[in-house]
Amino acid sequence: MTAQEQYIASLQFLPRRAEATTLPPPYVLSTTTPTVLGRDLRCHIPIDATVYRSVSRRHAEITPVEGIETPDGTRFWQICDLGSSNGTYVNGLRVERCQVLRVGDRISLGQNGPEFVFDRQVSTPPSVIPPVASAPVTPPAIQAVPAIASPPPSRRTAETVSITQLFPILSTGRELARKAYLVPAIATVLLVVALFLTIGNPVSFNLILATYLASVAYFCIYQLCGKRKPLWVLALVGLASALMLVSPVLDLFILVFHRILPGDISTTTPETPFVVILVKMFFGAGLMEELFKALPVLVAFGLRFRLRSPLRQHLGVWEPLDGILLGAATAVGFSLMETLGVYVPASYSATLGAGADAAQLASLQLLIPRVLGLIAGHMAYSGYFGYFIGLSALHRRQRKLILGVGYLTAATLHTLWNAAGSLSPAVLAIVGCVSYAFLGAAILKARVLSPTRSQNFATRFHP
Repeated sequence: MTAQEQYIASLQFLPRRAEATTLPPPYVLSTTTPTVLGRDLRCHIPIDATVYRSVSRRHAEITPVEGIETPDGTRFWQICDLGSSNGTYVNGLRVERCQVLRVGDRISLGQNGPEFVFDRQVSTPPSVIPPVASAPVTPPAIQAVPAIASPPPSRRTAETVSITQLFPILSTGRELARKAYLVPAIATVLLVVALFLTIGNPVSFNLILATYLASVAYFCIYQLCGKRKPLWVLALVGLASALMLVSPVLDLFILVFHRILPGDISTTTPETPFVVILVKMFFGAGLMEELFKALPVLVAFGLRFRLRSPLRQHLGVWEPLDGILLGAATAVGFSLMETLGVYVPASYSATLGAGADAAQLASLQLLIPRVLGLIAGHMAYSGYFGYFIGLSALHRRQRKLILGVGYLTAATLHTLWNAAGSLSPAVLAIVGCVSYAFLGAAILKARVLSPTRSQNFATRFHP
């Protein structure tokens, strides 16, 4: 008896509790060719993609290790990851390239994917090999395939080029829009065309460019949050925040925070002590603007029980992720109106004496960093406060404490950013990084706390 006939290796699929009460027959591994696992039906062990979305088309393969065996004929097999999106794990540890398997090793295709146990047993002569199971049970997640790995395709088949390989766009289907960032790419193309059409019209040019840059910054936050929110809802709260800046609401806030409270920043001079500047910024910028931007979110929070389905689910604030998304959207509307309606015109007028071209250049040099800085500026503060508004929906009894901590923290971050500009660019950069770190931490925590975590497209595994 040869060494290759003395030992056989197999993979035992471990069904989930809801799938089967008995173990299905094991998959016997070939001693000569690789055994490929993946979603592709041509794999030796194909995985049902409707159940395990974490599995790639060709996820991993198990191959016999050539030239290495013990004196008693024991052979070794190794598992290699084939560049899968979500990784291959052995006993909970991710396989970087290849790893030799031992009896009892638990293999997982992705952290939440199908699981197998590797086994190696002494074989009996072929004539007396008993059947693996008299009544095989095929789990719903694994499709029935022959136990022995099929032979590799012929050379002629391997060299055949299909029409979909020559024209990939014919076969990508829904994956093109879902995985290839098709919509952002199309939006970018449309932006370029619109910018060419508005050359010579500074107002339209600045509006289109600022809207695009703000949308890119918000898209990053939206993708990180991973909760789907209708576009019209996000646009509505952003528009509400922008319109409030040209309404009597702003006059009321200025009266309270600038006249009654010590938040009048216009009285500061270069000789004003930094502590005084800090106090004025805290009341006149931090507390005032963060409460101002939070008003649409608080309104959505209060209306959640008064609306009918599905409007209440779309518009209401039910969890921290809702608050973050709506808070960041109000920051976009607020910042665009503030930048395009106040700062850019002021910059243009101040430099108009040097010529229209110089004034437009100065306006762009102000517009671009202000809008791009949204992700570590207004969106960071408002999104962070929005986290606490959503958190208060989960903990009603501690609502006052939660909202107080969130409001003061967001106002403090905003104050530090405004005040840091009078110190040095290095301090400004540090404050911006810290502000985004606060927002990022809130988003990650919100995903953990989310009641709809299983539906979150940022935490679910996709091939």
